Amino acid sequence: MITEIYRDAWGIPHLRAGSARALARAQGLVTARDRAWQLEVERHRAQGTSAAFLGTEALAWDRFARRARLDDTAARCFTALERQDPETADWVRAYVEGVNEGLARTEAPEFARVGLAPGRWEPWTPLGVWLATHILFAGFPAKLWREQVVRHLGADAVRLFATDGPGTSGSNGWLVGGERTTTGAAVIAGDPHRFIEDPGVYQQIHLSCPEFDVVGLAVPGIPGIAHFGHTGTVAWAITNAMADYQDLYRERLRRTGAGIEALGPDGVWRRAARHTETVEVAGEEPVEIEVIETDRGPVIIGGPEGLPEGLDDGVLDDSGVLDGSGAPADSGSPGDSVTPPAVSLRYPPRVTGDLGFGALLPLLRARTVGEVDQAFDAWAEPVNVVQAADTEGGLLHRVAGRVPLRSEANRTRLVPAWEPGHDWLGWHDMPRAGLTDGIAVMANQRGPAAPLGVEFAAPHRADRITALLTEKDRWSPADMPVIHMDTHLASAVPLLDHLEALDGLTPEAAALRDALLRWDRRMDAGSSDAAVYAAVRGAVVRQLAAHPAFAALTSPPAYPEVFLPWLALVPRVGFALEHLLRAEELYGIDRAEAVRAAVEEVAASGDLPATWGDTHRLAPWRALTGTSYEEPGLSGDHDCVLCTSPVPGWTDLSARGPAARYVWDLARREDSLWVVPFGASGVPGSAHHRDQLPLWLKGDLVPVVTDWTLMKKMEKETDV
Repeated sequence: MITEIYRDAWGIPHLRAGSARALARAQGLVTARDRAWQLEVERHRAQGTSAAFLGTEALAWDRFARRARLDDTAARCFTALERQDPETADWVRAYVEGVNEGLARTEAPEFARVGLAPGRWEPWTPLGVWLATHILFAGFPAKLWREQVVRHLGADAVRLFATDGPGTSGSNGWLVGGERTTTGAAVIAGDPHRFIEDPGVYQQIHLSCPEFDVVGLAVPGIPGIAHFGHTGTVAWAITNAMADYQDLYRERLRRTGAGIEALGPDGVWRRAARHTETVEVAGEEPVEIEVIETDRGPVIIGGPEGLPEGLDDGVLDDSGVLDGSGAPADSGSPGDSVTPPAVSLRYPPRVTGDLGFGALLPLLRARTVGEVDQAFDAWAEPVNVVQAADTEGGLLHRVAGRVPLRSEANRTRLVPAWEPGHDWLGWHDMPRAGLTDGIAVMANQRGPAAPLGVEFAAPHRADRITALLTEKDRWSPADMPVIHMDTHLASAVPLLDHLEALDGLTPEAAALRDALLRWDRRMDAGSSDAAVYAAVRGAVVRQLAAHPAFAALTSPPAYPEVFLPWLALVPRVGFALEHLLRAEELYGIDRAEAVRAAVEEVAASGDLPATWGDTHRLAPWRALTGTSYEEPGLSGDHDCVLCTSPVPGWTDLSARGPAARYVWDLARREDSLWVVPFGASGVPGSAHHRDQLPLWLKGDLVPVVTDWTLMKKMEKETDV
């Protein structure tokens, strides 16, 4: 079987093979050559073994991965895939064969730095990488935050902090029908918002064989093109639906002579699965972890003895009653050793044995919107809003994934495992929507997925994209980057309204206020007014977070470290500032005085950055921090279409933003465009490691190349 590997001018791999299986193997091989270190980091994260070479900073994740049974769930799902869809299982095996071949030949320098040899991927490793990448996408730790808010401030306080907050994902996406384009064919454009990693979380790639010819953004470690693809006759893209499909259960556990038991909703104690695992930690002693699984799911917090730092964890209220349960803390049969509950996680793949990989091959083979639609019927998680269009005029706007039917309480907070009424009772039908005036816009706001979620992004990004699209009757693919790069910040209004109402300011503070009231509300990197706004906003956030009304929320419970970003008060106030400033009453807090104090603080500091880009700089995650780069200043902000998220009140650095940008043209695929934050190669020092960064910063995109004569053939291999 002949497989050909080409590169275009940007080093993007273009693969051509005689079969889908041979192509999958070539994809795994090329990915391992370009991103060997990234692949191995992801494998170890899925297995919970990354602390063995990354040290103690990776231990919190490894604990979670082990306790949540990520690798075991991936293996279960692959076993089910072999039984139910052997063709796809063999295709995944072929990808893994290519990865292992590439890893065996790698000379990536990171391995020598940490004394690590590349390991061997198992057939289910791609499923584990997918699960580890997306397990936190639905934001189930937000339920821990809501428990704290309800406990200390009451149920009404939850809506004040309602926001996508410190989430791990988001996206802009828009579909413009042919009646609104210059070509008469649809255009799909957008940008996924994720933590910016180096190497990037998306891989530009072209896959061609007799069955299909697809360009798109692949997830390194996963065969095919799942999220963003163009087959020539049909294209698709996704945004995060912000659905809630994972539940947290309070568990009552007890140790017996035979092991551990958990109290079920029928009042019966049943044996829980239990074993121990050892996590190796570079430079430290190994750590032993007890892994427990009840009928609800794996225990990810606490255990039979509760949390490690005692009972001050929000589990018990002041009367010794379990929060929300109505059950006394010491209830149980005589002689039982009953302790504060642990917390278990129930998530769909652990229940169903299905990660949705059955959708991947049909997506590559799709020629029409109807076939894309059918492929996404097999999608599992994360739950996404899908937009698709084809060359025959077909359009699609739907939600894809698996969301359980259960009680409203499950969706919002932790629920007691020992009480009836919290079972999963089947699955939601996935909602569908259409276009309005020839366009459909999704930016994680309430939309077709509203019945499936609890908290959504503020509507600012979606409203702004819609407004921009209505400014012209016809749009071309080349016009779309203007929308990608828009920096208007609608969420600034409440703070500016408070500033406008202030009087009696010092001359210096009054000058800052007046400058902000004249400001065009654009968060441009070169804007001094944007820098002033961000400084005042951060000071307001800190003023509010320091108020005694929120004192009980300043110290999070003794939960595992991996959940702490969802429980930190300052980021929560920062992302919810718009709601907090607009609320009719805020626990007696004088918000006008908080704003006054903030603007006076900033005016008196005399230490303002010259421009927003001076402090709002790219801060990508790297598994190893030895390579030093001077990262650029950025335009944008959390609620801008150009969503480069700082954490107001905490840091102006941006660790999250557009992980790629794309424009899919259905009139002519060669007029499609794309870009990633760094480059096609994950090898430091490579010519294509960071060559797309200047384009990404400016909003320029790289043309999609599909003409083989315009590429450089790198090699021709037999039996790749």
